[in-house]
Amino acid sequence: MRKLIPILLLAATGVQAAPATPLQPMAFLAGHCWKGSFADGKTTDEHCFQWQYEGHVLRDVHTVRAAGRPDYVGETLYYYDSASKQVAFLYVENGGGYSRGTMLASKDGLEFPETDYVAAGKALRYRVHWTPSSADGYEAHSEMLLNGQWTTQFRLQLKKQ
Repeated sequence: MRKLIPILLLAATGVQAAPATPLQPMAFLAGHCWKGSFADGKTTDEHCFQWQYEGHVLRDVHTVRAAGRPDYVGETLYYYDSASKQVAFLYVENGGGYSRGTMLASKDGLEFPETDYVAAGKALRYRVHWTPSSADGYEAHSEMLLNGQWTTQFRLQLKKQ
């Protein structure tokens, strides 16, 4: 029971925090998990968002699950970079890969301009757009740069859990 109390206090603190103004466009995500299924119908992607550090950081714990494979797990921290005057992020995952990038609010949703995912000494250029589709859902559209052409990596409809 002693271990449970600090966990409950941390969870309550994260949910109640108000976001820093630059992170406000991401507020709809906080305090919820969002889950979608890939086209194969067997692989799921789940993102759980929580405010950290009195609303100065939005934490996203990301898990891709597929039968017969170990989970792919990553974590993204979104924060306001006062030097560049924009929302930035750091993503790390359980295979050792990482990304650093930015987020821009647009009239259609959230834009993650092109950046690199780096793993095993190789970089993959990608960009992402999240478009709210309802109060309980958003579409994630990810593209990667292959041979000089932007190609859809995936389109995924995520629903609030």
